[in-house]
Amino acid sequence: MKLLLITIDGPAGAGKTSVSRMLAARLGYSVVDTGALYRGVAYEANRAGLQPDDDEGLEKLCSGLNLKLIQTEKGQRLLSGETDISDKIRTPEITMLSSAVSARPAVRAYLLKIQREIGREKCLIFEGRDMGTVVFPDADVKFFLTASLKTRSFRRYQELTSQPLEAVAEDMKRRDKNDSRRALSPLQPAHDAVIIDSDDLSLEAVAEKMLSYIK
Repeated sequence: MKLLLITIDGPAGAGKTSVSRMLAARLGYSVVDTGALYRGVAYEANRAGLQPDDDEGLEKLCSGLNLKLIQTEKGQRLLSGETDISDKIRTPEITMLSSAVSARPAVRAYLLKIQREIGREKCLIFEGRDMGTVVFPDADVKFFLTASLKTRSFRRYQELTSQPLEAVAEDMKRRDKNDSRRALSPLQPAHDAVIIDSDDLSLEAVAEKMLSYIK
């Protein structure tokens, strides 16, 4: 089979991470969790006391950051310098902040360079918000995975049991609004993406559907 670079975009809670891992296991590929990179910037911005609209501060922060994704026995981990911050970037606060900082030009420019450097290798699956539209417009295969707000909220609620379902749904609705209405790289399918609605499909079925298309 031809060595491919595959992108999977879609809104929060659509199942991109789980499906990417399933698809990667079937293909023998590696998954690049681009959302972790944005969360990493958000975490460091929060630690530095920066506001998400402080473009000057964010540009200065990014110029001194050294974020990298590594493969370990525990899976893919995110390092900031030599510190593993993987478990610190999955809080609701950092989730919302990452959506805000991801719209800032300095952050996108910094992470665009990192992602494209990683993408020089084939046999990779990139999942995120604008992988097929901005980061890799020439990707070999592009998917856009979506689902209703109700379905996505419930999936995220199962991951974050410390939050009431109503709060998870409200946070996701707000994030959807931020992601789709931002001026820079809004969330939308690439014109040549294969769109898959996972409302009535298990994530395993979605992965199999993608695999069939690839083959």
